[in-house]
Amino acid sequence: MGKRLQVYEADAITVTFDPILCIHSRECVRGLPEVFDPASRRWIRPERASADRVVEVVGRCPTGALQVQRPDRPEMPIPPVAVIRVAPKGPLYIRGRVRIENDDGTVLRESDAMALCRCGATANPPFCDGSHERRE
Repeated sequence: MGKRLQVYEADAITVTFDPILCIHSRECVRGLPEVFDPASRRWIRPERASADRVVEVVGRCPTGALQVQRPDRPEMPIPPVAVIRVAPKGPLYIRGRVRIENDDGTVLRESDAMALCRCGATANPPFCDGSHERRE
């Protein structure tokens, strides 16, 4: 059984976390340690910061493992052009609306942020799972 999507709600915002996509870049922890604390049992507490600040920090998640929904804003803005950044000895980071399909056209994922594996060691192809860190 795979890891389940985690949902953390506050009045102005809902944060979801997909542990299958996370590669532990710690952008969230560095950006808002009072909200994102992996040492706590409930590790995301969106009520501890403004919704705008949480959105800003979640937007730094390179894999899309963290997402936000806001009742006052039904859709979050998506970058108009997809940008791919090559991480030295790491994945391809993609920002902008992208759909990944397998060879028969089945959609594997559609998102505005993701990390694709370049090393071939991932257990979650084609997505990076941080395996490149263990190969060095």
